Amino acid sequence: MSQPQNGGRSLSGAILIIERIAGIVLGLVTVLIVASSIGRYLFASPIADTFDVSRLVLGVAIAWGLASLGYHGTHIKVDLLAHSLPRKLRNAMNFFAWSVLLGFTLLLVWKIWERVQAAMSGGDATMELRLAHWPFFLGIWLGILAAVFTTAIRLWLIAREGRDLGEYDGIDEHLLEDIKKS
Repeated sequence: MSQPQNGGRSLSGAILIIERIAGIVLGLVTVLIVASSIGRYLFASPIADTFDVSRLVLGVAIAWGLASLGYHGTHIKVDLLAHSLPRKLRNAMNFFAWSVLLGFTLLLVWKIWERVQAAMSGGDATMELRLAHWPFFLGIWLGILAAVFTTAIRLWLIAREGRDLGEYDGIDEHLLEDIKKS
């Protein structure tokens, strides 16, 4: 992750924590699926509830990945129109697009919170181990809440400093620099 301009170390640290949570949770999903596959195909004994737990943990990983995307904006995009516009119009377009994303992310926080409450009161659980679903939904909700934070930060940077996503076009170089610093 690159050091944000005028963002300070606390913002950089918060973004780094969000990215690490996303990476760790995605790694957990991978280990769980591989271990269950080995158990199923080599020993004819899969890990109990692997399907349910892996899909729930994958939801957590996706939510925290969305939080990382909310800051970096490293998603598939077509900037043909944006790059053909003058800088002020491009900034206005970016501001509008990120405002829409923030609005939808806020709606998602609200709806996922309703799902957390429903799972808590309904007693939803996995089939075999009877693990409650609500902690997983809470992890998803926290990831989406982090996405609201990161998207709001990006929107603030666009409004205040006129920054767009060009700073992350060479994300691999930024990551290599950060790894060397760590």
